[in-house]
Amino acid sequence: MKTPRPRARGETQAALLTQIQVAIAGGNPRDIEKILDPLHPGEIASLLAAFPIPQREIVWRAMPRKHIGATLHKTTEAIRTKLLADTSPGILHEAMDELDVDDIADLIPGLPEELAEEFLSESDPAVLARLQADPDTAARLMHTDTLTVRPDASIADIARRLQRRPQLPPCTDQIFVTDPDNNLTGSLPIAALLRAATSQPQLLAAQVMDPAPLTFNAGASKEDIVTAFRQREPLSAAVIDDTGKLVGRITVYNVIHTIEHDADHALMAHAGLDEDEDIFAPPLQTFQNRALWLGVNLATAILASWVIGLFEETIQKLVALAVLMPIIASMGGNTGTQTMTVTVRGLGTGSVNRHNALRLLRKELAVGGFNSLLWAVTAACTALVWYGDLTLGLIMAAAMCINMISSAVAGVLIPLLFDRIGVDPALASGVALTTVTDVVGFFAVLGFAAMLI
Repeated sequence: MKTPRPRARGETQAALLTQIQVAIAGGNPRDIEKILDPLHPGEIASLLAAFPIPQREIVWRAMPRKHIGATLHKTTEAIRTKLLADTSPGILHEAMDELDVDDIADLIPGLPEELAEEFLSESDPAVLARLQADPDTAARLMHTDTLTVRPDASIADIARRLQRRPQLPPCTDQIFVTDPDNNLTGSLPIAALLRAATSQPQLLAAQVMDPAPLTFNAGASKEDIVTAFRQREPLSAAVIDDTGKLVGRITVYNVIHTIEHDADHALMAHAGLDEDEDIFAPPLQTFQNRALWLGVNLATAILASWVIGLFEETIQKLVALAVLMPIIASMGGNTGTQTMTVTVRGLGTGSVNRHNALRLLRKELAVGGFNSLLWAVTAACTALVWYGDLTLGLIMAAAMCINMISSAVAGVLIPLLFDRIGVDPALASGVALTTVTDVVGFFAVLGFAAMLI
């Protein structure tokens, strides 16, 4: 295989983008191919995402064949779908041959129907079972490139076997020890193997192995996997089926990818967007993706406005209310957002569950109460200094307390409710919380004003 040319430290993505744009302007695909050839597929995927669609198509047509499969796997779903449609079945078939089952599983939904059916028909039952597994479990996250030895293999023999291999699978820090039926009995850390190979090569794997390595069942959730990797900091871990047989391994790469995906999802979901959205997608497509979310926000805004309309006469009596109402809504919104963020993160990491949810609610209620007292006094003094009206100050203080406390409660209960009914809390909680804070805040201010003014 051709050795990639070393890249200078300053050759950043921006510099590569500039080089490719110059090559595009020159109209020579071969120049583009030369730039892409030494790059890693992950780097190429990032470059593709940075190009508008017309230029992206030019770059894709100049893609070195050896990078097509891995680059497709690295791109986001939105970009991948378009690239798959623009690639001939013959090239796709060739690219699929270069990928393992784990990577192909991500590509199948976007493949031409005939090619997808061909691959599935040629797959053995074990592969099909993995492809049909829940994508958020170890069965789909794992790799099958495991290294195994028998318990009675000598350290010297294992070392010789490794020396004959051209390379080890990525993130290999241990060799799994299995019996003749492929049941996992332990793992042999590479560090322990090296120490034994230089001092006691006659020892057997069973004498050197760790008999209780970090292991996941194939049905383990990604949340449990991420938590275990964060706590124990391994490079890899074994995956077994319900009978104890070794079926694969989870690597730190899988975990990093999962964390990155979930972080992107949480960030985009907060605005009602898909983490795989193509920033250079056609305007009509982007409009369709965002219109529904904006419609939901409009509905909640109309609800808040309706509450204000109920107290139209009260507002006419004291215009200062219209000036001060956004303060109450804003403070409640910030209180709720802080609590909601903690709760959603806790649900994602597994640290918040039905056993401790009530304790979290009591804690956030207390924090909301303390904050509401502090900022209620501040808001009352502001209104008093601003307008010289003690009654208006009392209204602000009472409304601030009610809205901040209710926002703290809503920030816990709304994500818990969505999680309970199977709706993504990161996606749906923000709009619901905004509705609560606006409606409660405006109703509290205007309700007290109607009674006291």
